[in-house]
Amino acid sequence: MPEPLRVESGELTADEILDALREGRRVVVQAEMLGGIHEVTLRHDGTVFYCDTPTTLHKHEDEDGMRDCVLKMGYAKSE
Repeated sequence: MPEPLRVESGELTADEILDALREGRRVVVQAEMLGGIHEVTLRHDGTVFYCDTPTTLHKHEDEDGMRDCVLKMGYAKSE
């Protein structure tokens, strides 16, 4: 398994994040939430995209859903 790509919130575009996920890499984003800095792990199993946050694990069935999520949550910079 490739090394996870570690970034800070807003460092990459949504396309750059999705490219890494499609390549089989996990993207670990350091994000400010819940009054501190936490790590969010983004991953793709070939079918479903996952966002694993400190409080929940949620899924996206397609790239558009994942793109909307990383933009809405501020994990990706605006394009």
